[in-house]
Amino acid sequence: MTAVAQKIRLANGKMIPAAIFGVYQVKAPAECQKAVEDALEAGYRAIDTAASYGNEAAVGAAIKACGLPREDLFITTKLWAEDASEAGAYRAVKRSLELLELETLDLYLIHQPVGDVYGAWRTMEKLCLEGVLGAIGVSNFMPDRLVDFAYHQTIRPMVNQVEINPYCQQADALPVMRELGVVPQAWAPFAEGRNGLFENPVLAEVAKKHGRTVGQIVLRYVLELGAVTVAKTVRPERMRENLDIFSFELDDDDKAKIRALDTKTSQFFSHRDPEIMKWMSTRHVEH
Repeated sequence: MTAVAQKIRLANGKMIPAAIFGVYQVKAPAECQKAVEDALEAGYRAIDTAASYGNEAAVGAAIKACGLPREDLFITTKLWAEDASEAGAYRAVKRSLELLELETLDLYLIHQPVGDVYGAWRTMEKLCLEGVLGAIGVSNFMPDRLVDFAYHQTIRPMVNQVEINPYCQQADALPVMRELGVVPQAWAPFAEGRNGLFENPVLAEVAKKHGRTVGQIVLRYVLELGAVTVAKTVRPERMRENLDIFSFELDDDDKAKIRALDTKTSQFFSHRDPEIMKWMSTRHVEH
């Protein structure tokens, strides 16, 4: 069995909650603000947003309204590709701080491996050393890209946020991250319900065995892979369920059954698809 801590230590000693609330695709300002307020009420203390989500201001409004001490919260946002340069990253961090109404960020990620990520990283390193950014990392860097990037920096990425779910378990990528001291974060742990994830008979069987929901089984499995979960819902009852994943463990039989579901393929897109990379390179984000 695998014991899982509710917080994970990053390479610089900072502690990150193992369960994070994400706001991808929650675009309407009022809906996003309410979702974040509900998540904080449910017990979440870590929120994940991004410049490209278009909802940083709503997240900031919720943080301001919640009344929780800033030091109790862990806030992540991300740099979009069009700002991936030394000067662009500085402007992007400043803009995100203004929208979130914060003076510092706990974690700042390069959202995609596109553009002048080396120039952007130089700015991020500087802001990290100045204390503006508590920790820095990347997102969607495949193993070869991550190794190349990590070995050519003064500060290595502390986090790599990638797709991890039962159908895309990143079996090849996770050992590389461990070797580099990079903490994996899982976006789309539920694969947005694709390929009938919530009705999958294997997951349903394991859920019934433990008296849990399929969603809780999925999140627990991701945790036991050594990854931080980034889960999204706008339903308060689901928020509470998604946090209640630390009081049970999966046994070896459970994990073997779930491991067999791995297709080793993204449920969304490939970062090696030229058309996808073209779209990322040319997409403009309105602020």
